[in-house]
Amino acid sequence: MQKSTKERAVITVTGIDHPGIIAAITRALADLSINIEDLSQTIVQGLFTMILIADITDHDLAKLQETMQKLGKEQGVQITVQHENIFKFMHRV
Repeated sequence: MQKSTKERAVITVTGIDHPGIIAAITRALADLSINIEDLSQTIVQGLFTMILIADITDHDLAKLQETMQKLGKEQGVQITVQHENIFKFMHRV
């Protein structure tokens, strides 16, 4: 039996900082049974930025994108979800 190849998504979040952004995003990922592999966030002069790597093996990327788009509107931030391969291709040097 062949193991499925691991698939990951890159989730980026930007916006005005306020309490609960990380909690809302991580709660939504947990509700979808999606594991967070890495997360980095920073706040610069009130501007929030986060990049998160999630294991989406056997998950529906479109459903994740839809969930994060709705959550972004609720939180007042911009959330982008891309398959890791697309992200790497778009940001290659």
